Amino acid sequence: MTLPRFPDGFLWGVSSSAYQIEGAVDDGGRGPSTWDTFAAVPGKVLGGDTGRTATDHYHRYREDVGLMAELGVGAYRFSISWPRVFPTGRGDVNAEGLDFYDRLVDELCAKDIAPAVTLYHWDTPQALEDDGGWLNRDTAFRFADYAAAVVARLGDRVRMWMPLNEPMVVTLFGYAVGAHAPGRELMFDALPAAHHQLLAHGLATRALRAGGATSVGIANHHVPVRPASDSPADRSAADLYDTLVNDMFAAPVLTGRYPTDELATAMPGPVAEDLAIIATPLDWYGVNYYLPSRVGAPSGRETVIDGVAMPSGLPFDFPAIEGCPVTDFGWPVVPDGLRETLAMLAARYGERLPPLYVTESGCAYHDEVHDKRRIDFLDGHIRAAHQAIADGIDVRGYFVWSIVDNFEWAAGYSQRFGLVHVDYDTLARTKKDSFHWYRDLIKAQR
Repeated sequence: MTLPRFPDGFLWGVSSSAYQIEGAVDDGGRGPSTWDTFAAVPGKVLGGDTGRTATDHYHRYREDVGLMAELGVGAYRFSISWPRVFPTGRGDVNAEGLDFYDRLVDELCAKDIAPAVTLYHWDTPQALEDDGGWLNRDTAFRFADYAAAVVARLGDRVRMWMPLNEPMVVTLFGYAVGAHAPGRELMFDALPAAHHQLLAHGLATRALRAGGATSVGIANHHVPVRPASDSPADRSAADLYDTLVNDMFAAPVLTGRYPTDELATAMPGPVAEDLAIIATPLDWYGVNYYLPSRVGAPSGRETVIDGVAMPSGLPFDFPAIEGCPVTDFGWPVVPDGLRETLAMLAARYGERLPPLYVTESGCAYHDEVHDKRRIDFLDGHIRAAHQAIADGIDVRGYFVWSIVDNFEWAAGYSQRFGLVHVDYDTLARTKKDSFHWYRDLIKAQR
């Protein structure tokens, strides 16, 4: 069935992140990251996998850009490795690290693919983590220095900038429950990590603007939240989760306020002054959507998320969403949840919400090449994005996660999200059926 027509200029893209694809962790003067350290701890990553080689994009970026050119995408969203540019997170720039991204950006521009840069996709320099990481206010200022250095080198060619990717995930999985790097289990004592990431985003946005950037946004994780039942306890748990996931990182950026007084009071530092920086206006807002969440009050049973057992004490339970298919990662497939998410943001933030981009949307299936389920997933979600546009929401682009199979954080190499299959023994790339489908979609839309 033919997809409906999107507005002229709608941006079709693909996404990736540095630690998930680059490899070459010891090459070019790169310093260690929190994910290098975390993945080296036995039992933290499934199968003992690490990003040491990943898909070797560092050495094979020209081949990967060639695949994107064949795909016909208008933009490539990738992240820069902070420890590749500043091996300890501070001090002198590692020129060899920036040289790699300079070559990548030139290669993209030569193929008429707009570079869309994420400055932080979870790989904090380990030296900064040793000094407290995102619990330390100084990390926000070191991040601004990093942003200034990158925009000075790449700003003349980068079309879109995202200082942060999914600070909610870093806060919740990295600092609250310990399922991701740096592996801390602080529960609600992790809230300073949220505030300092947001402060870093505001400071970096100002640094990018000072360096000439004209298109700055953020890539935030959002989900429709559904209470497990109509009971007051389940509704209360769902409301709290909704606030923490959907509003704690959106409201400060878009309105200059935390969504509740309790959250504002829990944050460190001169919060009012920080919020003025955090709310530095954006040119657009990015939405990463994968699945809705069904949330209830704690049940006493073990909570497992993405195959990782959560520590006891979580104020939530996550019963399964029934009546829908699931990916091979166990995630429910609910395409209309994307439209629902975009509509939720438009309703909550109104005129304060800038134009939207779907900065991540994808699925994990083990099918090596003939991946009809991925095609069906993308077809449904792209239709949902179109419906949001038809409903009057200003959505301007859609980025598929991801261009190639990659290291999937605590799940290691067990999950495949790519349009391109990677043989992790030989690193050979093979285009999946979904690659050809997305290529034909883009061609038809143009």
